[in-house]
Amino acid sequence: MGLLSRASDILRNAVGGAGHNLPASSPQHSAQYFRSPGSGGAAALFAWRPALRDTREDVLSAYIEAAARAIDALQNSGWIAGAVNQAVASTIGTGLRLNPTPDHTVLGWDEKQTEEWISKVERRWILWSENPVECDAAGKHSMGQLTGMVLKTAFAYGEAVSLLPSIRRDVSTTRTKVQLVLPHRLVQDTDAMTRMYQGIRTDDFGFPLSYRFTRDSVFREQIDIAARDGAGRPQVVHVFEGSPGQVRGITPLAPVLRVLRQYDQLADATLTAALIQAVFAATIESEAPTEALLNALQDQNEQDASAGSQAETLFGFKQAWYQQTKIDLGSGGRIAHLFPGEKLTMNRSEHPNDTYEAFSKFLLREIATCLGMTVETLTGDYTGATYSSVRMATAEKWPLVLARRKNICGRFLQHVYEAWLEEEIEAGNIPFPNGLMGFIENRSAACSADWRGPARPQADDLKAAKAHEVYKRMGVMSDEMICNDLGVDWEDVYEQRSREAKKRATLYLPEGDTMTPDPVGDKLITEDETK
Repeated sequence: MGLLSRASDILRNAVGGAGHNLPASSPQHSAQYFRSPGSGGAAALFAWRPALRDTREDVLSAYIEAAARAIDALQNSGWIAGAVNQAVASTIGTGLRLNPTPDHTVLGWDEKQTEEWISKVERRWILWSENPVECDAAGKHSMGQLTGMVLKTAFAYGEAVSLLPSIRRDVSTTRTKVQLVLPHRLVQDTDAMTRMYQGIRTDDFGFPLSYRFTRDSVFREQIDIAARDGAGRPQVVHVFEGSPGQVRGITPLAPVLRVLRQYDQLADATLTAALIQAVFAATIESEAPTEALLNALQDQNEQDASAGSQAETLFGFKQAWYQQTKIDLGSGGRIAHLFPGEKLTMNRSEHPNDTYEAFSKFLLREIATCLGMTVETLTGDYTGATYSSVRMATAEKWPLVLARRKNICGRFLQHVYEAWLEEEIEAGNIPFPNGLMGFIENRSAACSADWRGPARPQADDLKAAKAHEVYKRMGVMSDEMICNDLGVDWEDVYEQRSREAKKRATLYLPEGDTMTPDPVGDKLITEDETK
């Protein structure tokens, strides 16, 4: 201890100089997070100590309450219900269209074989997907309607679950069906020993092996369904977006559920205050009892009907005054001449006040951001919006629509398409080299597909058309890219134009005018006018 004490003294003298000792606890300056120069910042962070854990743990603890509150908001909030309906319409419209993109190099097909196979698959898919008896296990909805339900379910729960049972019926020609299941039917059972988390059993890498559902029969029971059958055909479709290690989704409305309640409370409080002020629109400042004042403002019949106790002697003069000074304008209105010193004030409603609209829009802006849409789209209020602002806002939010279309709706449809295509090839309705076994060996190459939806909304269609024309003339945009922006298939457009041209020739009709944008103004002119 003596050596340590002597070393400490030497160090103090070296740093502080002779006769100057360092304080017992000198401040040490360093670069670090959450370092606040004042007590205010430190106090603000002191009570903010969230737990650091896997996202799946947070989802497990909040899943039930978050889903229940989001569903309640969808059922009772016009803003949320309208926003979700608008998001569904922007994402899928009446339904996403199949665009098969098989890898012909892996399959060993030439271009002609590939086009013929794609055309046959598209026609067969339309026949199956647009007939509820063929595609829906309940026989009620088309694939477009089922896809919309999947997206709405994803907004409510943060995930969507469906089964792909094989059902043979006399009224349908195919067995593959789609059965949507509410995600809360997927149990929350968790067992680390069997690698089951929130009702999903996985392998060591997180690949889903089976799902555990609750089913209502005579008694409520649980049933395990394998994710895929022995041949690799999907049996359960589970789509969600989340973080690494997450096995279940959570509603995207979770961050704004508190804001939704704040908005409802603000609206209710404002309406209540306005109603109170509307009911109590007049006040009387007087020392007289309330009963005497009310009698003074009533006619003789009303006073007889509500005969009450006599006023005290002190206010008897006031009562006599009112009886002598009343001016009657008929049953429609009366004027009460008050006793000297008393005052009748007519109040006007002060709610909503000047700050209500600004604050309510602030809350709605946060909700719109969470839903991935503009505040104008959420509220339907385009006051103050310009062409440039609307176009910029649409350009910013449109990638979210495309991501939602691909990662939720597209994944759901891709699993359904894979199961349907397997049955079609097995039944011989769609040709494939080596039949079913060849399909199983080349499943990924054969099932590759894109899912196309509505076009991006345009603030000015004429300006968008001129931009397409300029890009095509520059050689950086093709007809297919233009058709994708318009939400149509370029091959369908070409085939339709060919049919129209043949029909015109058959009926001896003149060729249709080819419209070209006027490089000077906004007028569209024909080729004949340019000559």
